Amino acid sequence: MPRGDAGPTEMGPTEAGPADATRPPTTAADVARELTDEVADLPSGTRLPSEHALMRRYGVTRSVVRAAVDTLVARHQVRRVHGAGMFAHRRIDYVVSSRHPPSLHATVAAGGGTARTFLVDVDDVHPPPSVSARLARDPGETATRLVRIAYVDGTIATCTEEWIAGGLLGHADLDVTAVESLYEVLRMRGHTPVRARCRAATELPPAEVAERLDLDGVTATWQIETLTTDASTGLPLMFSRGWMRQDVIRVVFEFDGDHGNLSHQ
Repeated sequence: MPRGDAGPTEMGPTEAGPADATRPPTTAADVARELTDEVADLPSGTRLPSEHALMRRYGVTRSVVRAAVDTLVARHQVRRVHGAGMFAHRRIDYVVSSRHPPSLHATVAAGGGTARTFLVDVDDVHPPPSVSARLARDPGETATRLVRIAYVDGTIATCTEEWIAGGLLGHADLDVTAVESLYEVLRMRGHTPVRARCRAATELPPAEVAERLDLDGVTATWQIETLTTDASTGLPLMFSRGWMRQDVIRVVFEFDGDHGNLSHQ
């Protein structure tokens, strides 16, 4: 779905008049350039003219219009929605910095969007050795494992696997269903969660994750690994590994020049 719950607005006019016969031939690059200027001023989710309307406006063939729109789709400035049309699109910045809490909901809200998360699975498990090491736990100790998906402004955006140190959450399924933000759940339990380490890369997601994100098997995502600790005690609280759709979220790292903070990013 395009961004927003109130339904798409229309970019007018959606049906342009006959093409100007004196206008010189227009290339896909020309059309893309003009559409880029128009889309830049539109709210995300605004419905764009149909391919037929753009053909009439510019006096070009359907292949030229499609090539131009493909350029904007590749730049994440336009989204195609099957059966609904084309819509202006803008990605949400997911900012990683010492000034931003390790919270998807708070970070998306700061970027002007709304995040909704939904629990897929929860269980107490023996985490992989690498996760136990990050949580500073013995290999035999259990941790609470959550799998959640998130929508940003109505569009599926992330799939995250989270391990919470054993004993921190009693009824994790009830807590995150009621509150949604795990950051706020930990704060409610008396902790002060801070991002202690973060690693980002572009990776092909596992097949199960790609299916949950409504992606094909060849589209890369942002893969974000985060270790969250308690600011008061320094003890690990949670380790997460998430996959974010690149056409919905742009990951941005900000460093404030404080070398004491750089080691924590």
